[in-house]
Amino acid sequence: MSVSTPSPSAPDGWREDNRAMWDERVPVHVAGSFYDLDGFRTRRDDLRDFEKAEVGDVTGKSLLHLQCHIGTDTLSWAHHGAARVVGLDFSAPAVEAARALAADLGYGPERAAFVTSDVYDAAGAVPEPSYDIVYTGLGALCWLPDLRRWAETAASLVAPGGFLYLAEFHPITESLDDETGTRVVRDYFSRDAHVYEEPGTYADLGAVTVHNRSVEWQHTLGDVVSALAATGLRVEFLHEHDVSLFPRFGNFEVRDGYHRFPADHPRIPLIYSLKASKASKADTASKN
Repeated sequence: MSVSTPSPSAPDGWREDNRAMWDERVPVHVAGSFYDLDGFRTRRDDLRDFEKAEVGDVTGKSLLHLQCHIGTDTLSWAHHGAARVVGLDFSAPAVEAARALAADLGYGPERAAFVTSDVYDAAGAVPEPSYDIVYTGLGALCWLPDLRRWAETAASLVAPGGFLYLAEFHPITESLDDETGTRVVRDYFSRDAHVYEEPGTYADLGAVTVHNRSVEWQHTLGDVVSALAATGLRVEFLHEHDVSLFPRFGNFEVRDGYHRFPADHPRIPLIYSLKASKASKADTASKN
């Protein structure tokens, strides 16, 4: 039985609340050990192994990173050979931090540029009309109420012959109990806005913060794939991974640099990744 997709709810002031929350946490993230910017200036790579393998060689290519936060993943792609990277985020303090980090690494604005914009307005905010790769990383889609609008915007920025690459936390994890991940306790198909009042940040749970209200949305795997397919992009793969970047469940262990369930725990997908390509001009012309 299919499940229809209703229009998402969006409470008044959701964007302003989310921006205030993120703006306040930028200094905590810049100074803290979670992002370890001093270490990043040396290692220059915060990408996950599966991302690098699935995206492939970026040498000489242009890459747009939507919802880039303080730019560590964006600049990692530059380090791996991307000819030009552009990061976009709606938090002005985050963009300023990304620009400062790029300068510290010796990347000028012609190699690594960062712009402040709502992701829905990206097409009018970024410096080029399209990019070889449009990339969006973990923990981004939950901040967006309208997935179809996001997909249309992202697809419009993919150059002919290029592709969109998405890595995101798997939505099934939001349906399971927080301690062991063995019981379904929340509705997987819920599309209502989830409003939270939580101090601190994932990067420092004890940080003292004032702007603690945030609004998030849950998007099913089917909704994500369908939204991208509707733009005309061709979904090349959808992969699922049994690793996470943070202790999502209380019984997680750290192994091989990732958070995982214990070895005797049944595995479930914790992260998914997909690649969706746009036809080249030659392919488009041959079909006409």
